Amino acid sequence: MERFFLNLKMERVWQKDYANHSEASNDIADYVVGFYNSIRLHSKLGNLSPNAFERESTSNKSIKLSEIT
Repeated sequence: MERFFLNLKMERVWQKDYANHSEASNDIADYVVGFYNSIRLHSKLGNLSPNAFERESTSNKSIKLSEIT
């Protein structure tokens, strides 16, 4: 979490001058949803975005009955 907030501050918050709290909240939400989760590559996720990693990890996993026990 600390790394996420550092990235958020460096890549977005410190680059902007917000007029009010509402403007900041909307811009940060847009950044997280529109860029951080969908486009930005993360080295810990095999250089995939979080959305791509999630899609890949859920679509390729089929569990066979013998693997459960």
